Amino acid sequence: MQILFDGYVAIRDFMELGGPVLNVIAGTILLMWILIIERILYFRTEHGTRMSGTLDAWEARTERRSWHAHQIREALISRVKVAATGPIPLIRSLVALCPLLGLLGTVTGMIEVFDVLAVSGAANARSMAAGVSRATVPTMAGMVGALSGVFAATLLARAVSREVERLDESLTMDH
Repeated sequence: MQILFDGYVAIRDFMELGGPVLNVIAGTILLMWILIIERILYFRTEHGTRMSGTLDAWEARTERRSWHAHQIREALISRVKVAATGPIPLIRSLVALCPLLGLLGTVTGMIEVFDVLAVSGAANARSMAAGVSRATVPTMAGMVGALSGVFAATLLARAVSREVERLDESLTMDH
């Protein structure tokens, strides 16, 4: 129980050290990872059913060579691609937003440093250090969040491409 309390205190202190912008960054990263986990769960559960249903629908067709059949095939592939892609564009947007929020934290922290310099001069090093930490911690958090999200988003996008290509190869035009 003490470990949980110590962890909570460490996280609380870190969040206070980074200032209010760090709360926004943490919320952005949390939302991004909720969406990433949702996509992973989709691929582990629903995607296989959707793929087999699409293959069954195509195999049930007796005619597959006409222009009309080709359009139906493209629509089936497109539906699977849209379902598999899901919130990946939003995940990529959140990845791009993280460093920008970190930059916002840098600016607000530096404004705090300049306020301390204007009021007390360079003599109050403790107050200046608090402002510098509010400038650097959000930047670091934004970059760490973006890096973790960019890897996950890239892996998910590759999985979508691979699955769409696999479906494209599976829907044969013979008969």
